[in-house]
Amino acid sequence: MLPPNELLPDTLPTDRLTAAGRPVPAVREELRRISDARSVLTVLGAYLQSFGVIALAVWIGQPWAYAVAFVLMGRAHCLYNILGHEAAHRLLFNDKRVNDFVGKWLLAYPSFQAIDLYRRAHMGHHRDEFGPNEPDLDLYNGYPITRDSFWRKMRRDALFVSGWKNLKPLLKAVGKSSSRRVALEILGVQAVILALFTLAGRPWLYPLLWLAPWMTVWRVLNRLRAIAEHGGMTRSADRRLTTHVIRQTWWARFWMVPYHTGWHLAHHVDIGIPWRNLPAFHRELVGAGWIPTGLEYPNYRALWRALRSR
Repeated sequence: MLPPNELLPDTLPTDRLTAAGRPVPAVREELRRISDARSVLTVLGAYLQSFGVIALAVWIGQPWAYAVAFVLMGRAHCLYNILGHEAAHRLLFNDKRVNDFVGKWLLAYPSFQAIDLYRRAHMGHHRDEFGPNEPDLDLYNGYPITRDSFWRKMRRDALFVSGWKNLKPLLKAVGKSSSRRVALEILGVQAVILALFTLAGRPWLYPLLWLAPWMTVWRVLNRLRAIAEHGGMTRSADRRLTTHVIRQTWWARFWMVPYHTGWHLAHHVDIGIPWRNLPAFHRELVGAGWIPTGLEYPNYRALWRALRSR
């Protein structure tokens, strides 16, 4: 899965990028700018695409509408998690307290993410991808794999097995003094969501259109995105050997890599650039010749085929 040496040209530094690929101060100032007003609209949009989807399904009241909502709610958890990731990097709002409050209570906790624990582990991921402290190694290590193995993973994700595996530690954490507070906070937020559905006269919406999509559709989307980011790569100081480059399409961005998270190599080169500016930073890396055309997969399907080629 590793690119050949001819696709790893040594073109840095330039007048706009340092030897490590990060922007020089004048360029960095623009690329690291955060718009609080636009972030407010982004968070509200995520809520519209989750609770709004559920409300629309209820209004239509047909089985097919609930089926569509079930799938779209898996995508909604993707929205919450990616924005939670942005908040974990403290790139969602300029004010740290606002960033952490919104990231924790309005984004991470509704989607069962312990953001403070995630932040610490995720920084280990960025410090040394595939290193000894890599928190997500089990998710994308060992690729390429056989087709049978690939589809076994997909079935486990789609049929609640992976979802229960991820939910169980949260429930067990309630009985541990070291993690009880965070577990109760997350479960408290879930109780509020259940209460809202109950007040609307439809408590069954919580297990059907909130919890179940998180345990199934979201697990599939999360794995597909994660292996597309790092599957089959290796530990290296050159981020082009740790992270794939995939051409972004509106279909992929809608379902799996919202908020420009698909420009993942750019994110790993400079983790201080907010999501809105990742396409512009990617263009800087391409313009510098550091990301040549041949390094980019034409789409996610091509990469997934390569990841299950054995």
